[in-house]
Amino acid sequence: MEKSWATIITSLDSSDFMAEGSVNVESRTSSQDKRWTIMAALLGTNTAVMLFQGIQQESNPTEIREFALAIIAATLPFQGIYFLIYTFVMEHEPKLTEEMKDRLQKASAVCQLVAYISLVGVGMMWYNISTYVGLFFVISTVFAIIFIRLAMSPYRISESENSD
Repeated sequence: MEKSWATIITSLDSSDFMAEGSVNVESRTSSQDKRWTIMAALLGTNTAVMLFQGIQQESNPTEIREFALAIIAATLPFQGIYFLIYTFVMEHEPKLTEEMKDRLQKASAVCQLVAYISLVGVGMMWYNISTYVGLFFVISTVFAIIFIRLAMSPYRISESENSD
């Protein structure tokens, strides 16, 4: 007797696919998702910049591009480590002590800050192309980083508001 695909799919539940204690994507907080998304976009952008600007550097070398590529290259390992920490915490969170969670959270924050430095390298390359484009990119990057950091910080209610 043949079952339709719809019957097979609807009869399966998540326990058929996920082991007990595996990472539950729905349990992540929205701030974790934001950080992950930002870091993924930054890693993708930096990898593309390294590839295409690296090819351009071979055919038409400039000092500013070389320095900018060096900055971006220095930040790439920190971006990768961020994802390793993130995945490790997601998989082992119930088993981690509070001290270990704090250490990993601090390491993750350092990786994020170093990753943001890569934007300096990108800005240098834009500046090399056009002074105005580079200047406005750097200004908007500073504002974007401030905005992102404010958006990712947890909302705190003051004690005076709690007592009302």
